Amino acid sequence: MSEVHLYLSLIPQALVASMLPPEEFGRYYATGTRVHVQGEAIFFELDPAFRSGDFPFDIIEEKCVPGPAGEPKKSVYLGIYRVLSRIPVAALGSLYLVTSDGQTLELNRARYERGEAGRLHLYQEFCPITPMVASRLEPLDFCRFITDASQPVHVPRLVFSELMLHDLATDPVNGASDDLPYTNIEHLRDCLQQIADSEKPSKLVLKQVNEGVLYRMVEGGFYVGDQHDFAFYRFPSPGELESEYRQWWRSAQTLPFAGT
Repeated sequence: MSEVHLYLSLIPQALVASMLPPEEFGRYYATGTRVHVQGEAIFFELDPAFRSGDFPFDIIEEKCVPGPAGEPKKSVYLGIYRVLSRIPVAALGSLYLVTSDGQTLELNRARYERGEAGRLHLYQEFCPITPMVASRLEPLDFCRFITDASQPVHVPRLVFSELMLHDLATDPVNGASDDLPYTNIEHLRDCLQQIADSEKPSKLVLKQVNEGVLYRMVEGGFYVGDQHDFAFYRFPSPGELESEYRQWWRSAQTLPFAGT
């Protein structure tokens, strides 16, 4: 049997077996017959050896086979509910970011280092929930906080990215915001100021980002973790995006921005 890939899709959440390699799968998933409402796609490729009794891996051999003309099987769904929480971080390989027209960017795991102390942060969460959140917590601490079962509201595992705040990260009241695309800047300023003036670790800015993935505003990268495991996927620098990933970057910049 031809090589079968395992993908953990975040938009929508699903475990998928496919005979397509990552770039082709990304193009199919963003523009093919099973396109989701937002257009973009984000997915991890999993360790091909990963197996779990939580999913029907036994159907892969039967259903993930070439078609009559030898065409590869594009997708066989193995799970669509609470998938992220049932796949260990150790099984996650590269992370792929796909624009609405099917351009795919691969991110590899990188070493996580804490940033400058005292800065405020803005996070876009992708799975299993999708709000935009302002926080005083560094990405690792934010992940630990959101996945802490002792908290009234928590999730077992989380995937999220950090978004640019520029001057608002250190001065939410008076910092320049002309270069930020968020539509309700005053609301964002207020949320940031509330956590800056209190011991509150985080503040909900937007319940759901309906306009899609804010690739243009990603700062640092993407994160996935829980109380025990944590992985960082570094987003390319502006120079790298312009030189090495220009086609993907041009496509990503055509996407609409979400308002706050």
